[in-house]
Amino acid sequence: MICFCAGRFPSRWIWQNPGGLLLPGMTEMATRALLYRRPAEPSTLLVKHGSQVFAIRLRRHRRARRYTLRIHPTDREAILTMPPRGTIAEARDFAQLHGGWIAARLGRLPKAAPFQPGTVLPLRGTPHRIVHRAGERGTVWTEMRDSGEKVLCVAGGPEHTDRRIRDFLKREARKDLQKSAQYHAEALSVRVKRLSIRDQSSRWGSCTSAGSLSFSWRLILAPPYVLDYLAAHEVAHLVEMNHSPRFWRVVARICPSVERAKRWLDTHGNDLHRYGIED
Repeated sequence: MICFCAGRFPSRWIWQNPGGLLLPGMTEMATRALLYRRPAEPSTLLVKHGSQVFAIRLRRHRRARRYTLRIHPTDREAILTMPPRGTIAEARDFAQLHGGWIAARLGRLPKAAPFQPGTVLPLRGTPHRIVHRAGERGTVWTEMRDSGEKVLCVAGGPEHTDRRIRDFLKREARKDLQKSAQYHAEALSVRVKRLSIRDQSSRWGSCTSAGSLSFSWRLILAPPYVLDYLAAHEVAHLVEMNHSPRFWRVVARICPSVERAKRWLDTHGNDLHRYGIED
């Protein structure tokens, strides 16, 4: 039998007493989420600027206080972060208002350099041209030609070139960063419990209070003194988990190239994100 009630639906009572509508196996929190679930939102917005149309990726963040835009250097797209109570209409207006900024920033991104034969990439800051060696054994190795040109040789099928180079660079980055981090940790009498290699777009490295360090593998493309500075920077956080004057004194004590490395990153750091991506 189905009954209909003409009286007002007690929504306030439901919110204050969701247990009254609990289904078997459902928790009170699950019931609240079901009743007040946010409608599905689009993942992207289209913004037109002049004759160009850009797809803007939407990202809602619970700690955001306002609408913000940033350019993802490896995905080569604009990301719009929304506050918890922001609306799609407001997000669209905000993105449209900044259409010129989006077009200019995307237009200034450095040219993509995919991991394919002929591409020149910097290994430890030194240019190496990718060369495919289909008939040879091995995976990836370096050579120097009679002309003095340095090359990065890749064996196997051409369809594996990108993956093999990426894996090689990650291995080399881990090796150099582990060596550098261990050296600085011993100088400061601290212990690195874990070191991970990722493809971070917003930061070059990070450190947790538990002693875990994380770095971007793209640091292997920078000069060695830049990689060493980033290792020293994160290890120093095991002494000072902040960026206070005391922290910078710790970094300067173990790394002689702080200012030189920071200048290099300010000038060339963004360029490292163009390697291994397609236009």
